[in-house]
Amino acid sequence: MRSHSYDDVLSGPRKRKIPEVPAEPGLVVEDPASGYCGAVVKIEYGNVVLEDRHGKHRVFPLNPAGFLLEGKPVTLVPAKVAPKTPARRISASGSVQVQGLKARVARDSRIWVEGKHDAELVERVWGHDLRVEGVVVEPLDGVDVLSDRIDEFGTGPGRRLGVLVDHLVAGSKESRIVDGIRDENVLVTGHPYIDIWEAVKPSVVGIRAWPKIPRGTEWKEGVCDALGWGEPWEGWQRVLAAVGSYRDLETPLIGAVERLIDFVSDPGDES
Repeated sequence: MRSHSYDDVLSGPRKRKIPEVPAEPGLVVEDPASGYCGAVVKIEYGNVVLEDRHGKHRVFPLNPAGFLLEGKPVTLVPAKVAPKTPARRISASGSVQVQGLKARVARDSRIWVEGKHDAELVERVWGHDLRVEGVVVEPLDGVDVLSDRIDEFGTGPGRRLGVLVDHLVAGSKESRIVDGIRDENVLVTGHPYIDIWEAVKPSVVGIRAWPKIPRGTEWKEGVCDALGWGEPWEGWQRVLAAVGSYRDLETPLIGAVERLIDFVSDPGDES
């Protein structure tokens, strides 16, 4: 009995499959026709560029079984390019930006600040973080009304208040008002500066130090007069425009705002 068919006999020995090898930069191969041996530099226009040990380049076509790798024939193919990972972008507050962010629906919790300037500065530095967390910042228009406003707001679980207070130092009017707040759903933090302007590092706005303003003189007006900045609204535009990130602010303000954001965005405050 014959053990082979005519097809087996006529087909002859099977051809060995030549492996395909990605032409990764640095891969050392040999061109068998010329004996040139070199490392892959790059692939362009259907050719591979090789570099020999003397640093000289030669170009060879990417033919099937066109090269030897460790003495065995291979077919070089373009290496797959890994997708680029988007570079991390850092927000003005120093946090990693959330790409493709859609602002979260606002929480019932709020952050209150004393005035319009405070709100604008917080938004400039922490705006991205606030939108991620769905936290709204509102001006209080003075700390004197804080207790009444808290009663009107009606705090509770999932309805917290964070309050940022200027000049929160021992013995100040602000500290006496804050000492009277007794509500576990309210967190009051503050900084020692007379006004939010002073929480911006002097060097950022091109001065050596913030001027000392005599008692009885409205602080912003006194600063603008001393520095030749015109009206307070003009001075504020100068200050706000100079702030690019948290690095331009004094540490007490940074810590105070970060604590408030953490407090009102704590998952435990949501019902």
